[in-house]
Amino acid sequence: MQFRDLKQQYQVLKAGMDKAILDAAASGAHIMGPQVQELEKQLADYVGTGHCISCASGTDALTLALKAWDIKRGDAVFVPDFTFFSSAEAVSLEGATPVFVDVDRETFNIDPADLENKIEATIRKGESVPKVIITVDLFGLPANYPAIRRIARNHRLLILEDGAQGFGGSIGGKRNCSFGDISTTSFFPAKPLGCYGDGGACFTDNDEWAALMDSYRMHGKGSSKYENVRIGMNSRLDTIQASILQVKLKAFAEELEAVNKAAAEYTARLADLVETPVVPAGFLSSWAQYTVRLNGKTERDGLQAYLEGQGIPSMVYYPTPLHRQTAYRDSGLPEPDCPVAGRLCETVLSLPMHPYISSEEINRVCNAIEAFLHREKEAGGERSR
Repeated sequence: MQFRDLKQQYQVLKAGMDKAILDAAASGAHIMGPQVQELEKQLADYVGTGHCISCASGTDALTLALKAWDIKRGDAVFVPDFTFFSSAEAVSLEGATPVFVDVDRETFNIDPADLENKIEATIRKGESVPKVIITVDLFGLPANYPAIRRIARNHRLLILEDGAQGFGGSIGGKRNCSFGDISTTSFFPAKPLGCYGDGGACFTDNDEWAALMDSYRMHGKGSSKYENVRIGMNSRLDTIQASILQVKLKAFAEELEAVNKAAAEYTARLADLVETPVVPAGFLSSWAQYTVRLNGKTERDGLQAYLEGQGIPSMVYYPTPLHRQTAYRDSGLPEPDCPVAGRLCETVLSLPMHPYISSEEINRVCNAIEAFLHREKEAGGERSR
C-alpha cells in the first residue's frame, strides 16, 4: 500500500504524460518554454484570478509575494503555528518577524480569534508593524477566509494565502488560491496538483504585483533579462514540469472527486473510533492529507507503529509546532501561547490518501485501526482489573 500512490497515477496518465515529456524534451525550450505560459493561463482560469506567475517552488512563491510587498525588517507577519516550516521561513528570510498564531482544533487552520489577539498584542508592544497574515489551507481545507478577511480589513493587513496543500479546495464555489491578495501554491509531487520535481505559482488580480513577481523570479529583470532593475532571484518553472502539470490538470477534476469519495468512506468507518477531519458547511477540501486525532501521543505513536507492522504507511504532520523548531526556539522570539498547535502535534496521524486508493485499501486501514483500539481497550481493562 502506498501513502500517496504516484506510481499508479502515472500508469493512469501514462500515454499523455509520456508524450508531453518527450515533446518538451524535443522542443529544446527547456526554460520558460511556451508550455509555461500556457499552463499559467490555464491555472489562472481554473482558480479565477487575473494572473498566475509560476516559479521554482512553493517556498519561492511565498518569497516572491513578500518581495512584491516590500516586506522587510521591522514588519510583523502572522503565521499559523501548526504548519510546514517554509510558511515562516520565507518571512524570516526577508528579515521580517513571524508572529505565531494558534489554530482551530477541528479544522487545523489559523484561529481567527487568536489571530485578532496576536495582532492587537503586536500593536501594543510596538516593536514591529503588522503587515501581512499568512493563511495556510492545511491538508487541503480552505482557511476561514470570511472571518480572516474581516480582520485584515479592520487592521489594514494584506492576506497571503499559502495554498501549497489546498489547490482544488473551495468555499461556496470560490476556489483556493483566489482568497489572498496574493495566493501561492506548490507543485511538489505529493501535493494535490504535483509535478515530477519542485515547482510553485503565485496568483493575484493586481497587475502591479504580478509584474513585480515576474521581475523578481528572473533576477529582477526589466524590459529584458539583461536589464536588471532590482535584486531578484532565479526561480523559474521548467518547461518539462509545466508539460507534466498540463496533463495532470486535465485529470484533476476527476481526481478531486475521487479523493472526496475516499474521504467520505474513511469518515463513515472511523467516526466512532477516532476524531475525524471536520469540513465546515460550504467548504470543499482537496484532501492533501486525511488526518485523524487520537487521545494522546502514546496512543498516536502506538497506532502508527501498529499500522507499520501491518504494512500500512502513515505520517505525522507535524511533530513540532513552528515556535519550538530549533531555528525559532533559539532566535530570541518570545514564546507564543499556542496550546492547540502543541496538542495537535502530539495527537494527529495522517492515513494513506490519494485519488487511486481503493475501497478495499480503505477498509484494510480502518480494520487495522479498529483492531488496535480494541486491543488497547482490552489491555486497559486487564490492567484496571
